Amino acid sequence: MPSASGGKRSAAKSGVSLSIKDFQGDFSFDAFFNNLVGDILKVEDGEKPPPQEDAASNGQKLVKPAFAEANALLARFKEARKQLLELGLQADAQLEKVKKEVSAEDIRHRTKLSELEKGVHGLFDSFSKLDNRISGVGQTAARIGDHLQSADAQRETATQTIELIKYLMEFNTKSGDLMGLSPLFSDDNRVAEAAAIAQKLRALAEEDIGGTGSGATGTTVKGTANANPGLEVAVANLQEYCNELENRLLDRFDAASQKKELSTMGECAKILSQFNRGARAMQRYVASRPMFLDVEVMNEDTRTVLGDQTTDTAAPGSPQPVADTATIIRGLGKLYKEITDTVRRESATVSAVFPSPDAVMSILVQRVMEQRVFAILDKLLVKPNLASTALIEEGGLLQHLKLLAATYEKTQAFAKDLRALGCGELDVEVLAESLFTSHRDDYIELEQASLSQMFEAKMAEVRAALPPPPDIGPRGSKMAAFQNFSQPSLTTEVVTEFVRWNEEAVLRCSLLTGAQPGSLASNVRAIFTCLLEQVNHYITAALERGQDALREAAALRERFAIGTAVSRRVAAAAASAAEAAANAGEISVSSFMTTVQRATTNVAIVQQYFVNTIARILLPVDGAHAACCEEIATSMSHAEDAVLKGLQLCMDSMIAEAERLLALEQKVHDYQPSDDGSLPDHRPTNACTRVVAFLSRMLDSTNTALDVSNRQVFVTELGCRLYKSLITHWQRFTFSPSGGLRLKRDVTEFAEFVRSFKAPTVDEKFELLGTMVNIFIVAPESLKTLVDGSLRNASKDAIRFIQLREDYKSAKLSNIVNQLAIS
Repeated sequence: MPSASGGKRSAAKSGVSLSIKDFQGDFSFDAFFNNLVGDILKVEDGEKPPPQEDAASNGQKLVKPAFAEANALLARFKEARKQLLELGLQADAQLEKVKKEVSAEDIRHRTKLSELEKGVHGLFDSFSKLDNRISGVGQTAARIGDHLQSADAQRETATQTIELIKYLMEFNTKSGDLMGLSPLFSDDNRVAEAAAIAQKLRALAEEDIGGTGSGATGTTVKGTANANPGLEVAVANLQEYCNELENRLLDRFDAASQKKELSTMGECAKILSQFNRGARAMQRYVASRPMFLDVEVMNEDTRTVLGDQTTDTAAPGSPQPVADTATIIRGLGKLYKEITDTVRRESATVSAVFPSPDAVMSILVQRVMEQRVFAILDKLLVKPNLASTALIEEGGLLQHLKLLAATYEKTQAFAKDLRALGCGELDVEVLAESLFTSHRDDYIELEQASLSQMFEAKMAEVRAALPPPPDIGPRGSKMAAFQNFSQPSLTTEVVTEFVRWNEEAVLRCSLLTGAQPGSLASNVRAIFTCLLEQVNHYITAALERGQDALREAAALRERFAIGTAVSRRVAAAAASAAEAAANAGEISVSSFMTTVQRATTNVAIVQQYFVNTIARILLPVDGAHAACCEEIATSMSHAEDAVLKGLQLCMDSMIAEAERLLALEQKVHDYQPSDDGSLPDHRPTNACTRVVAFLSRMLDSTNTALDVSNRQVFVTELGCRLYKSLITHWQRFTFSPSGGLRLKRDVTEFAEFVRSFKAPTVDEKFELLGTMVNIFIVAPESLKTLVDGSLRNASKDAIRFIQLREDYKSAKLSNIVNQLAIS
């Protein structure tokens, strides 16, 4: 058969010719099928389709069937099937042959693989034996190397020991005779070597004397030492030589230091480090710095911080006459910067010279803190004498405390700068803390004394601003003076200033006390207690002043009460004075309510400050927060007592004025109007109107002065006392039926007024009073039914009201009264 890509027409002419190779490689069934039928089903390009007709036997043309090519295809398919069957038999024969060849090849492969495995096992055995031999040889070589190394070290040690013993014997001569020493110990070019050997000899001799028998190099020389006892002489001579050598090196170091020859200084410092780790050299270098030797440097420090003012004339224990705190702190910061720059320059020299620069810097920084810083702090922070403190105008104790806090903060920042330069193992911040130890011991007492000093000064200022008490003489009161006297002196500005002082004190306390929660909480609590005492004193004093004004107003009211047996002229003058006294009472009540309002605001300011600042410090310490809350409650209880007393006086004043208005304005004809044929008056009486108006004005001041619960208690008590006063007042009158209607209108007005109190107890009383007024309106025969019914719980007051009826005698109501009294 032609290939899948062969020509179509040649395949059709030559028939079907298939081969097994046609089905190998990239065989495609589509191409195979196209080669079989393509030349039959398709017409080549350029050819016309053959006619689809055929001649019939009768001469007519017959049309071919639509699938005339099927016969040709069938023949070709049969031929292709035949060839495919033959090819299948050929393929089966070849496949069987290949299977036999593969089986034979597999047997040969397995045989060869088995032989290779045996060879590999043998090779592994050979490698294992070779590895064992190599390991054995390596271990033997290592042992030999260790022995050789140990032998070489022993030889070297023995050589060094012999050399050391030879030098030791040279020193073990008569004390002080060092002239016969080896040239090594006198050659200036070999000073470093001599120093090293001298130190080894000292260690060797001292250990031998101590019984250890171990030399400086670790080799035992006990036998040698025992053969030559008396190494004390060698130790003494070695000590003398080391001292002489160290002094010589120190002198050379000092000379090089003066000339600023850093290389020579470094060589000497390196050698001197073998003598007590170079401690003398480091101390000598630090002590030789100009800032520790030059007196002018210390004087310049004082001038930088304090200016040109002298401090020598100040009395011991009194504040120094220095500039203000801000100027001092600027000077102190400038001084600390200069010292830091100096230490930085010294640090560069130390790093270039000493083999252990951190140790030198530690000594240098410690000397700076203990000498220069301590000296200037000692002049700045002179402890004030609490027995004779500076006046508040001169700064008082506060100036010292501000200076102390600012100096401490500045010194701590300075210590951090020094630590950044390198201080070795020295904790420079702890060292800076120690400079303030004596000042922190009694700090809290000074803080409390300062707060007390400022408080006393502020209270003196407040008292100076107050008007003098009113002069109430026999001719009357000076109302202008009383009005000024009764004005509230309590302000939130003063308490806000107290809080600001306290907050500044707490900030200083947090800074100076440190990070110990217990000590910090204790000190902060002591400072806050000062605030509580100050605010309590300030508030209580204002409240007591308000009480005095209320008492003075009450005294005025009682003094100018109108009597009955007086002339018309005297009565008019007394009425005018009584009206003035009433105005004084109203002013004093309003003033006290304003004081209460401001006191409440001030207490809230303190509580808010406690929550925002103090509580955060106290909470981490067990019990501190609860104890402080208890102190707040105890302190505020005094102010609360003053408020309660003042409110009681306010209520007394309000009831007394209401009773005065009732007595003044209530007329007999209000409840016994004349029967002149005029229409009845349905308005409240003038007395009722004025009392309600007065009490309304007074209660308006309680809306902002008292909170909801306290105001409720106050108005409830006021309503109950008003009820009693009205009952007592009306028992002075006689009531006609029309007067009873007028009284009922008054009661309705009073009931409407007290309804705003939202006090159920008071509402019940005035509702009962409204029912009781019906006693004056109903017919006599209905009285017993009324009292036994609605007024059963107020029968006593009802009986007294019956006796006030205009027809009590004419209607013979005494019988009804007796019956009610018996029942």
